[in-house]
Amino acid sequence: MNVDYIIVGLGLAGLAFTEELERNHKSYVVFEDNSQNSSLVAGGVYNPVILKRFTPVWDALDQLKSALPFYQSLEKKLNTQFDFPIDIYRVFTSIEEQNNWFNACDKPFFEKYMIAEVVKNHNEYINAPFGFGHITNTGKIDTKALLQSYRNYLVEKNKLFNESFDYDSLQLENNEVVYKNFNSKQIVFCEGYGVVKNPFFKSIPLKEAKGELLTIHAPELKLEVIIKSSVFIMPLGDSYYKIGATFNWTDKTLHPTKEAKEELIKKLNKVITVDYKVVGQSAGIRPTVKDRRPILGRHSTYKQLAILNGLGTRGVMLAPKLAKQLYDCLENNKELDAVININRFEG
Repeated sequence: MNVDYIIVGLGLAGLAFTEELERNHKSYVVFEDNSQNSSLVAGGVYNPVILKRFTPVWDALDQLKSALPFYQSLEKKLNTQFDFPIDIYRVFTSIEEQNNWFNACDKPFFEKYMIAEVVKNHNEYINAPFGFGHITNTGKIDTKALLQSYRNYLVEKNKLFNESFDYDSLQLENNEVVYKNFNSKQIVFCEGYGVVKNPFFKSIPLKEAKGELLTIHAPELKLEVIIKSSVFIMPLGDSYYKIGATFNWTDKTLHPTKEAKEELIKKLNKVITVDYKVVGQSAGIRPTVKDRRPILGRHSTYKQLAILNGLGTRGVMLAPKLAKQLYDCLENNKELDAVININRFEG
């Protein structure tokens, strides 16, 4: 069977590239073995402000110009809401942080997002004696619902194969690839941390980090915004909240750990004083590289092979724009920006 593209991996990166192919009426098949779940366990927040230092996220505004319409179109296509606007309250820990907040608010970049005032704490169960900084025009994407809905969509179209990709079965012939029963001009690997098993891209300098999250039930907390302190507290509805996240640079397993649970609980207990129950825990590996920038482009030798990876913690913002850039590179020979091009690691 002839197709224009074979895609390996259906996290946010694979989904975004698949959708770019759909929009351009290209034929494709997707292979996904559910071995990587960083997109499924992600917080899914889109926010252009680095809350630790009150500085801009790299390329944030341009990313959001692509991302927000992208998710709106998917909501219409799949008849499901995925984008949930929600404000963020950043807990201040000192007067100095308040002053730093006001200094940042004076910069044009932040005018649309950072409100130049200190919000007083009126929730008796939150420890915030210095108040909050209020960030608006932000939100969260329900990545779990999005990925499941899109997978169902692909299953209905007979485009999705739930199986591990067998690299040994991949044949490179002239200007095309042959994989089992499929002939294609291009294969795009969107494997996240799974790329460590990919023999064609094994030289990528990954600096991956495991992240773990908790889900709690706290009926008395009554939050309608995301609270960001040493952990984030994200409302899920019906008094459930997602708590995260840890960073572990050595553990590469996908199993939730007792140590991460204890770390999150310890930090959470410094922020809230309400009774709660831990009802869930999840883990995933964030695919990042040493310079904290995405990885896009063609293989240096085998031009039929391409990669879309390294989205890290901001996949919901990055994926739509990067998918379009990679598509333009592969279809129209448009040069990729040097900071994201995989060739920056070559030579």
